[in-house]
Amino acid sequence: MKPLVTIGCAVTLLWAALALDPATPRAEAQKGHAEQTRTLTGHVFNRQDQPLEKAVVYLKNTKSLGVKTYITDPDGGYRFPALSPNVDYEVYAEHNGARSDTKTLSAFDSRKQVNITLHVK
Repeated sequence: MKPLVTIGCAVTLLWAALALDPATPRAEAQKGHAEQTRTLTGHVFNRQDQPLEKAVVYLKNTKSLGVKTYITDPDGGYRFPALSPNVDYEVYAEHNGARSDTKTLSAFDSRKQVNITLHVK
């Protein structure tokens, strides 16, 4: 009976080692997932094409309906990193009660870096 216990322990240790080994398929899949994200950047402008500082940019995940916000930089810039490539997003900006049109970042858009300019009316 002791040989069976020894083999059982060896199999358990082998499974544990594979689970912790960074070269396992699970670790590779997680690593690949991190590399497959995309980033949305852009700028927010007013009607006179001047950058709008402190405009609020809203990013809506159309799958989960979660919303992220970003307050624009002094140059009107915004940035949303680590976005899923398999989800559609809607983005728009608001400033002093005025709003831009809503733009869509489609899951069919395969670019890793996407730039969308928003104009507040």
